Amino acid sequence: MEDLILVAGATGDLGGKICRSLRIKGARVRAIVREESSSEKVVELRESGVEVITVQFDDEKQLIAACNGVSCVVSVLAGLSDVIIMAQSHLLHAAIKAGVPRFIPSDFCTDFTKIQTGENRNFDLRREFQAILEAGNIRATSILNGAFAYVLQYGIPLLDTKSKSITYYSGKADWQIDFTTVEDTAAFTACAALDGNAPRFLRIASFQIAPTKLAILAESIFGEAFELNEQGTLEQFSAYIKIIRAGDPEGEKQLYPQWQQMQYLYSMFTAHHNALDNDRYAGLIWQTAETTLKGINNKKA
Repeated sequence: MEDLILVAGATGDLGGKICRSLRIKGARVRAIVREESSSEKVVELRESGVEVITVQFDDEKQLIAACNGVSCVVSVLAGLSDVIIMAQSHLLHAAIKAGVPRFIPSDFCTDFTKIQTGENRNFDLRREFQAILEAGNIRATSILNGAFAYVLQYGIPLLDTKSKSITYYSGKADWQIDFTTVEDTAAFTACAALDGNAPRFLRIASFQIAPTKLAILAESIFGEAFELNEQGTLEQFSAYIKIIRAGDPEGEKQLYPQWQQMQYLYSMFTAHHNALDNDRYAGLIWQTAETTLKGINNKKA
């Protein structure tokens, strides 16, 4: 019998691409959505052959029914504590009660296991859920993909195409930063969802690149020299972020306040993959740093 994979968060970009990758591989896919989910996205899912079920995440019976017969639950939920802790816990407990053997949590990010508590609010939520997950009677696989490569198109300090500068921190000029495209993450996650022997953690990156190499590559792609800009130590950066966060209590209610974006940059220079699991599944083609920067340059043209 073919696998039945349940995807939560399927109306999002990554979730939708995971559904498509699973369908390409011949898997049956069931998506759970909220009543307020985009009707256009729901139609797209159904037209692609995905079974769509509308649920309330605080309704245990609905969630258990949705999990019946499922071989793996893939959570791509995004949000703060009410989503990452509460809604995802409801989904986890329903999967366990329905006898689902495997669960992939919404841990698509830099390796938060290497980052101290308090340095990244959104990663702290994942760490909190990890404790709940590991206490449950279910096999889990977290996919850690570093930073999503699309952040490079937003003019972040790491790659500022306006000022033609590359920001780094003391001693980190040659630090290898992990980047993975949404497409590559989705393709790999689909493989992992169908892999009954997948380990607890899988670490991937479309490419790894250091600030020094990024400056050289950016110059070749954009046709202008990029200056390497050292911004003090990571300890100083961390202290500055904490000051900004303390002065922005409203930001605690937002998914991506300014200080959270700074925390992501801090995390890029704090944790990276020493070894990659990219080769675990055959047939995957990983996007390069060169292709990524060329895409950014084409959008600017």
